[in-house]
Amino acid sequence: EVQLVESGGGFVQAGGSLRLSCAASGFTFDDYTIGWFRRAPGKGREGVSCISTSSGNTYYKDSVKGRFTISSDNAKNTVYLQMNSLKPEDTGVYYCAASAWSSNIAIDRDVLYDYWGQGTQVTVSS
Repeated sequence: EVQLVESGGGFVQAGGSLRLSCAASGFTFDDYTIGWFRRAPGKGREGVSCISTSSGNTYYKDSVKGRFTISSDNAKNTVYLQMNSLKPEDTGVYYCAASAWSSNIAIDRDVLYDYWGQGTQVTVSS
């Protein structure tokens, strides 16, 4: 059974940091691109970042570049999203997802992601 389990969300003041984790099981981790998406209140889902677990290639949405860092620990089948200098507009439910497409194709195209986690809430207060 494929599972993606997010953790690490919470409530933080603007300027603070959080580290999200995405623990994967049930598929060959090294063959997939892992992405982070978020859904802000009243808005659609948007891609935030993704990483190729085989090559380490990464993608970031422009608004998070320089503040967020995605990384992968293949020994633990886990992807992390370190979020620094958080802003109120970063508030939302954050989801991780797995795509069989390479990272330069999958990027923020949610239709290309096959498996999804249940999400973790991130709230940034001003």
